[in-house]
Amino acid sequence: MKMLHLSMLLIVFVMLSCVSEKGVVEMSEKSLVVKTAFENGSRIPEKYTCDGIDVSPPLRLGEVDENAKSLVVIVDDPDAPMGVFTHWIAWNIAPVKEIPEGMPKEKIVSSPVKMIQGVNDFGRIGYNGPCPPRGKPHRYYFKVYALDTVLSLEPGAGKKELEKAMEGHVIQFGEVMGMYWR
Repeated sequence: MKMLHLSMLLIVFVMLSCVSEKGVVEMSEKSLVVKTAFENGSRIPEKYTCDGIDVSPPLRLGEVDENAKSLVVIVDDPDAPMGVFTHWIAWNIAPVKEIPEGMPKEKIVSSPVKMIQGVNDFGRIGYNGPCPPRGKPHRYYFKVYALDTVLSLEPGAGKKELEKAMEGHVIQFGEVMGMYWR
């Protein structure tokens, strides 16, 4: 009986290790290098927050898998008082080397990089940066996924719909984390 319990625990652990905090299975993807205007783990410059001009930072990518058909960006704060708070979702981005700073806050962006954007947890389209309550530092994860497909998802969709559409299509993943506090 004890062996059965240990076996069941091992199976549960293996299953949970294959699912990320965002619920998307990411077992087979290769690592994607993501860099931005701040070092991984450092403070996010005020310019990219609600205390500044609140523009999206540039996202510079390493070698994108040759089979990638599109990119997805998800930015969220797991330290928000009510749970994970999403600051930006964008998809159907061509496999580019850089997503420039200051992407327009529109459902369909045609320049400087084509993308479709959804509704963040502020209830707005596009990027809205860190804006935590005063107190402890919050972590902000800028996640980039390379997909083997272009998504059939309407502009203005939410994070849950985006994650569901991504399932089974992630071939590469990378992230950079910044901190912000007031």
